[in-house]
Amino acid sequence: MLPLTKRFSVSGRYVACGATRLLYSTGAPNSNSSIGFIGLGQMGFNMAKHLRSKSKAPFVVYDLNRHAMEQFCAESGKDVGMASSPAELASRTSVIVTVLPESAHVKEAYLGESGIIRGLRQGALCIDSSTIDTSVSIDVSRQIIAAGARAVDAPISGGIMGAKAATLTFMVGSQTDGDFEQARAHLLLMGKNVVRCGDLGAGQAAKICNNLLLAISMIGTAEAMNLGMRLGLDPKVLASIVNTSSGRCWSSDTANPVPEVIATAPSTNNYNDGFKSRLMLKDLGLVSNAAKDSKTPLMLGALAENIYRHLSNDTAMAEKDFSVVYQWLAGKKP
Repeated sequence: MLPLTKRFSVSGRYVACGATRLLYSTGAPNSNSSIGFIGLGQMGFNMAKHLRSKSKAPFVVYDLNRHAMEQFCAESGKDVGMASSPAELASRTSVIVTVLPESAHVKEAYLGESGIIRGLRQGALCIDSSTIDTSVSIDVSRQIIAAGARAVDAPISGGIMGAKAATLTFMVGSQTDGDFEQARAHLLLMGKNVVRCGDLGAGQAAKICNNLLLAISMIGTAEAMNLGMRLGLDPKVLASIVNTSSGRCWSSDTANPVPEVIATAPSTNNYNDGFKSRLMLKDLGLVSNAAKDSKTPLMLGALAENIYRHLSNDTAMAEKDFSVVYQWLAGKKP
């Protein structure tokens, strides 16, 4: 488990943006419904901005990176609060959204010494939009429910572009229809598609299947573009043919890996502001774990994981959008 608790503090203080005064002391929670958001990375920051601006509810944020909280407050208004720990945030909110990188971060944020579960209100709704191991997601959700609250897993598809445009797809696993419907109302403020996939953990299962296909299709698109260009084809011409033919996919028509083919694609922005290759490798590791647990053969999936493992050995490429696999296959540097 990551040593995140060293950065957490259950002090009973709630710091408002632009202020340092004590707004409350620990005790009975405020009766007004409010929303808490934990995880202000590239995805979470943009999601939280939409949720904050559209919900009109009191809003509290927490992130290990204080600068990220201050920046969010500066862009969102002085009535947004900064909590000093997940537990403090939980004690002041009725709906909590988390967007965190890995299973260990989610376990610590929810179950750690200063985790959400320590300050959780009875009946609160916890929405975890991280992409993590299905087994970890189910375990954390069950502990939240045992503590008297409600939990749904709601991982995301759509990337940073979707987070900025509020066009994300959420894949939801929930214990009841009622929990799903309440979560759906909040998720629609950050995206356009919210699908209940089944019971707890079903959202995570759907997400890793989607990302398995995404990794494979991106590698295939990169290979096809690289081959076509070496055969003398103009990349824009080749892409236009693919995108009006049977080879069309999201990796070709929205996030084409060749720079300048799609103006809004991360590849045109030197592979910045996208889904990092190291995170794709992480997700492919989750796929591998799930395949082993379910005794499912993975042929292309195993190859895709191996490709992104080799690519991510280059620390610069590891931090670039996963479409940088085109540069890796072509033997280039972004």
